[in-house]
Amino acid sequence: MKPADNSADWIRIRRDPETGIESVHAHFHGHAYDAHDHDEMLVGVTQQGVQRFTCHGSVHTSTRGRCILIEPGAVHDGHAPEQNGFTYAMLYLPQAWVNSMTQRLGLGDASSLQGAFRNTLADDAMLSTMTMHAWQSIHFTEGRLARDESLDQLISLLSSHLYRRPLSIKQDSNNEMARVRDYLHAMMPDNIGLDELATHSGIDRFRLTRQFKRAFGQSPHAYLIRLRLRVARALLASGKTAAEVASEVGFADQSHMGLWFRRAYRLTPADYQRQCTNLTD
Repeated sequence: MKPADNSADWIRIRRDPETGIESVHAHFHGHAYDAHDHDEMLVGVTQQGVQRFTCHGSVHTSTRGRCILIEPGAVHDGHAPEQNGFTYAMLYLPQAWVNSMTQRLGLGDASSLQGAFRNTLADDAMLSTMTMHAWQSIHFTEGRLARDESLDQLISLLSSHLYRRPLSIKQDSNNEMARVRDYLHAMMPDNIGLDELATHSGIDRFRLTRQFKRAFGQSPHAYLIRLRLRVARALLASGKTAAEVASEVGFADQSHMGLWFRRAYRLTPADYQRQCTNLTD
């Protein structure tokens, strides 16, 4: 088999300024992106090819027409196992927007559901169709009425795919690992070391790393990088310069942030900012 032609890869992003929803259209060959996560709820459809990724410790394979459902904070990667690559359309739904919509539609408080989906992949033709309608209304700026109607229907359909996730280590504020997580959030811009985390949590650094990975699926350093990237993405969308953002979230410099950003999102920070502010064709 010939090596993947990554030069043919592309990614296009639009951002609706009123709702904060991002629409993503992308095509990849071979390796698509490294493991990363998002603050938003991800709802998308594979349009062409075979899309394979790891999420929640399992490998998932999506083909044309299948819906991809990824809750906020779920770490996932992506690659194309077949030579012709894959194409997908995705919506990034901000948690605050989802919560406000579920309450307005009489579906309850989405925050109490912890954003958990019953399945990462769904064979639901209606959901697939409505996801594409909502995606098109935002990606091609079809107007507020088209956007609002399609999003209302999408949220209604998504409600049947959500479930109440029982409280876990991530929600227990008295748990040692929750304290470590909260400390990482509070001290995100700082140059944090394992000894500092161990002192804060009250357990030794070796047990801390093992227990943190067991609780959150990644090491403290990987979690911190993912956190910095999520915050950086939001700050770039708000209009701050890449240099300002790199300093604010704790990367060593702009190039250091760019390296991690490209690995996770397959875009430079500048490219992402241009696209999500709708300044490109």
